[in-house]
Order: sequence, then C-alpha cells, then structure tokens
Amino acid sequence: MRRSQVTTVSLLAVLALGACTNAKDVLEPSAITPPASSAQSLPATQGTSTAAASPTTTAPAPSTAPATAAASATPATQTAVLARTRLQVAPIVGASVDAAAPLTAELQTRAKQRGLTLVGSTDQTATHVLKGYFSTMSEGKDTTVIYVWDIYDPSGNRLHRINGQQKAAAVGSGAGWPTVAPATMQAIADQTIDQFAAWLGSGRAG
Repeated sequence: MRRSQVTTVSLLAVLALGACTNAKDVLEPSAITPPASSAQSLPATQGTSTAAASPTTTAPAPSTAPATAAASATPATQTAVLARTRLQVAPIVGASVDAAAPLTAELQTRAKQRGLTLVGSTDQTATHVLKGYFSTMSEGKDTTVIYVWDIYDPSGNRLHRINGQQKAAAVGSGAGWPTVAPATMQAIADQTIDQFAAWLGSGRAG
C-alpha cells in the first residue's frame, strides 16, 4: 500500500512538472512576440503624403533631421538643385494621344519656367525619370482625370510619388478621353511640375 502511494505521488509530480514546462513554453514572451525588426522590414508606402504613410515611432525626435535639412535649403541652393536636374518623361500610360499632347507640351513649358530641363527618351544624362499613369471617370456633365506620377532615379529606384485628380466640365459628347479639354491636361502638367520642383527643393530628394 505504501509503495502504491509513493508511485502515485511520483506520477503526480511528473505530470505537474510536465504541465509547468508546457505552460512556460506557451507563455514565454519570445514565443508569442514577433522580433522588433520584423515591422521595420516592411516596405515603405510612397504617396503624395509620405509622412502620413510612415509608421509611428516612439524614438526621441526622429523627424528633426528632415526638418533641419529642409530648413537649411536656401533659395539659392534650391535654385541650384533645380538647375542641375534633367528630367526625362516616360510615355504616358492610359491617356489617349490627343489628351497626352497638351499635357506633354505644358510639362515642357512649365519646367522651363521653374528652371528645370526636360530631356528626351534616349538622353543618358537624365537625373530623374517621370512615369505617369492616367484614367478618367465620368460623372454627369463632368469628367475627372485621375493621375499618378512615379519619380525614379536612373537606376530604376522609385524615389517619390505624386498623385491627384482634376475635375472639369466635359466637352463634346460621349465619355472618357474625348470629353477631356486640353486645359484640364495643362492644369495637371502645371501641378505636376510645381510639386516635383517643391519636392526637389525640400531637401528630401536625396
């Protein structure tokens, strides 16, 4: 009888020890908490507002460096940056030939006004490449042009994104690109070059 009681107590002790071991495996923080570096490995999302897409961080004053760089860029420095820039515009995706014509013409005009140089598709001296993607949306008597511009370096690395939309009264009849007035595309070109120049002059262009 005593040997049976000892055996029972021993079995209970083994079971209790095993339960404790299993509980430790489940509750171990390293077993259920992902490494801190995993969140940093996610690619950053680029858009019109880069700051809005950036992950929140608790590090002390991490945003002071970009702000300082932007603040230190004097008008003379900004002008020099624009003067050194040679912008290549890739073929427009999504827009009709008729709609793209006033857009590209106004890009050239506005770039010249801002001190930027546009170069041809075969020019090997380009410092930035601008790729545009366009679509339209008809709403009653209005047509909205939706656009996205990606800015790349000569190696093909995306540096920045500009996007937006331009709504205007439709011209003619029907829907889509035939109803988009040249003035609408010219307005998009002006906004694009202005935003590109502002990005370059902000000190965040690298």
